[in-house]
Amino acid sequence: MLVSSGNRAVQLVFKWCDCKTLTFKMKMSCTILYPLLLLLFSCATLSEVQQKEKGVQAEGTKRLDVQESSALLAFSELHPDSFTWIQSELAELKSTVNCLKNTLQVTEEQLKQLKRKEDKVAFAATLGPIGNLGPFNTDITLVYKDVFVNEGSAYNPTTGIFTAFVKGVYFFTFSGHNRSSKPMGLSLLKNGHQMITVYNHPQGDRYETASNSISLTLEKGDQVYMRLRENTWVFDNVNDHTSFSGHLLFSL
Repeated sequence: MLVSSGNRAVQLVFKWCDCKTLTFKMKMSCTILYPLLLLLFSCATLSEVQQKEKGVQAEGTKRLDVQESSALLAFSELHPDSFTWIQSELAELKSTVNCLKNTLQVTEEQLKQLKRKEDKVAFAATLGPIGNLGPFNTDITLVYKDVFVNEGSAYNPTTGIFTAFVKGVYFFTFSGHNRSSKPMGLSLLKNGHQMITVYNHPQGDRYETASNSISLTLEKGDQVYMRLRENTWVFDNVNDHTSFSGHLLFSL
């Protein structure tokens, strides 16, 4: 191919030359002819090399794909047990992933249900038909045993203590009934600290009622309860005059 390219170049040069002045022009163009021929040879050679290079790359890629396929096939033929084991492991891994996905979905749903359950907190209870309670020479915690509602089981009717299971803002209210021949003093406490109170002073011999209420921000584990103040008393009967109740307004 290089020789034919050179011959064509020479023919073009001879056509350009006039026969009468050929000898003169040949002598004058020697310095041009050789570089021209060299340039034509180089272009032809470069084009041929590039084509061969592309062919080699394509052939190499094809051989590589064939070799990979052949290697995989040869592995499966030479080690059928191992190949089967790999397929089995992949299938088991896929099954495990699917199982984990299902477990995650169930867990997320349980967390949502638990969250909804935590947000449902409400209780209401009274002392019940106990008659007069007190007076005592020290403060005592009141236990409201007749429970009307205890959603979320945050109120303990054995101890009389409400325990917050979720951080939030809560509303509490209470009322007390007494015979006014003696004073009545009731206090609502949060973690041992008095928040609000009511106090009925002696007013002859009649029955009176007092009440109070408050909203509190509670952390998880905070406790709220009622106490009867020393040297006072409180009264309740089947009419449930003396009560303690509260509920979660919203969680934080």
